Amino acid sequence: MKKYKWGMIGTGWIAHEMADALNKVNGEIYAVTALNKSKLKKFAAEKHVHKYYFKAEELIADPDIDVIYIATPHTYHYDFIKKALNAGKHVLCEKAITVNAQQFDEVEQLATSKGLILSEGFTLYHMPLFKRVLQTIAENKLGEIKLIQVNFGSLKDYDPQNRFFNKELAGGALLDIGGYAVAFARIFLTEQPNTALTTVKFFETGVDEQSGIILKNSQEQLAVISLSMRAKQPKRGIISGTKGYVEINDYPRATSAEFTYTADAHTQEKETISTGASDKALCYEVADMQRYIENGHDEGQLKLSHDVAHILDSVRTAWGLKFPS
Repeated sequence: MKKYKWGMIGTGWIAHEMADALNKVNGEIYAVTALNKSKLKKFAAEKHVHKYYFKAEELIADPDIDVIYIATPHTYHYDFIKKALNAGKHVLCEKAITVNAQQFDEVEQLATSKGLILSEGFTLYHMPLFKRVLQTIAENKLGEIKLIQVNFGSLKDYDPQNRFFNKELAGGALLDIGGYAVAFARIFLTEQPNTALTTVKFFETGVDEQSGIILKNSQEQLAVISLSMRAKQPKRGIISGTKGYVEINDYPRATSAEFTYTADAHTQEKETISTGASDKALCYEVADMQRYIENGHDEGQLKLSHDVAHILDSVRTAWGLKFPS
């Protein structure tokens, strides 16, 4: 596979992980930029990056760069994606790819019109396990899928100044961890939900601290989601059908799934499927992104992100939550 020249915007903790993945899969990193100059220089030296820029616009304008990875707070994604696409660069952006569906639709259309790949950094789109689980479901081993349950609870330290609770930076559980839960649900629903029922508890800064969400589509499949930023929960998803169910733990980077088959009322047969490695999650992401670019299509990944963005919007609209930006 071709070696691509990647440019990175941002040097936070996830950018450190992505840099390691890029060095493993792509063999090198071409350029990086960040606001903090000392951290930028240190990052470039540690990750063996060829060039660094003090301004993101300078990196985006570099004609040698093929693809740009964006790892900034949510509120900066939209502008950087537009600038990168308009400069002819493919883009891999961390979740949430945009803060609302209107922004998403705009960058999706822009990428399509320019024939560029735009992808969102959801690890669960790329873990090998999910392809195996979908294949098993397609073989009708669980029967007709009826119900999906998804939990994600993260216990963040009480700190109103932290970006997780910062309304100016589009903080809150929904955009930080909720995207994973909603993406999990959407992967296993046969079509996009058309109904969203929800309730929320707000943090003192005005962002969502925890919530319950029920989604339903025209086939009457249900997805029940619980989220929290101040109470730990297992990252667990359960897909239930007329012939059984499958449990997936730590689903953002899952490597195993336990199937329980219940078609026989007297016996329950169990099967465990294991594949992939959680510490290679971002390597899978990079490899998929480079394959998308190589083949000229994203294998339906952006459509999933489109649906997730619109679900998140409908939930936030029901809460009456608007971000200052």
